[in-house]
Amino acid sequence: MVCNDFPQDIQDKLISYGADMWHFRDHDNRGTTRALNAYRGDHRGFQYLTPRIRLTPRDLRETRLTWPAVIHFICSPVRALQVISEIECIPEELPSLIKALPSITVLSPNAEEAFSLLSISSPISQKSVEAAAAHFLELGVDNTGPECVIIRSGALGAYVATKTDGGQWVDAFWTLEDNEKVIDVTGAGNSFLGGLAAGLLLGGGDIYEATLYAAVSASFVIEQGGLPTLRMTPEGVEVWNNDVPMRRVGALRQRCVRKIHYKHH
Repeated sequence: MVCNDFPQDIQDKLISYGADMWHFRDHDNRGTTRALNAYRGDHRGFQYLTPRIRLTPRDLRETRLTWPAVIHFICSPVRALQVISEIECIPEELPSLIKALPSITVLSPNAEEAFSLLSISSPISQKSVEAAAAHFLELGVDNTGPECVIIRSGALGAYVATKTDGGQWVDAFWTLEDNEKVIDVTGAGNSFLGGLAAGLLLGGGDIYEATLYAAVSASFVIEQGGLPTLRMTPEGVEVWNNDVPMRRVGALRQRCVRKIHYKHH
């Protein structure tokens, strides 16, 4: 949304990533929606500072995005049901989530959201995350739960669980040993899910391969405050923050393969 106070340099920066990625809604009679992300340790608080305007599927009608291949919901399950017919995660939302699950292919809360939905009070660990993912897969009626659950767990990585192939951890690209690389985690979750959507399309629907793309996408966002840099090589290769995304995807893939090999031998 472009309002009367939207910074031109930010719009120009977004367009530099590829004009075909964006659809701007112009509102000359109001200011830009603003919000505050406040971090206290591992806990994030979020608060709107100005009135917001919702984005609905109707906003995409008669645009080149009328029929998107992937839709990423950032809303409550009740709101997701409204959007599906034309996820704030609290225990009271669980019944609405169960109703929405038959229409959702991939459910991906962060660990804090997942534990809140399921009323889990134990500390976040690999074991407790795996248990939460298994619980989500069992939700629904007559096996109508999601096909896949990905619980985003910060430095622990992301746990990918499917009904057919079980579960597997995918590392965060930057680990605890790379602490100096992590500057600002604001937007990491959304970047992860955007990378996941792209990975599903580019990887032929392979959810594990797509999660590698997701982790790499998030890795570029957290390296600085604000937006990452992008330039093109003479050969047409995208270079983000002076690195090539596919190099990172390959490095992360090798790391995960080595861990799986070590686990089974």
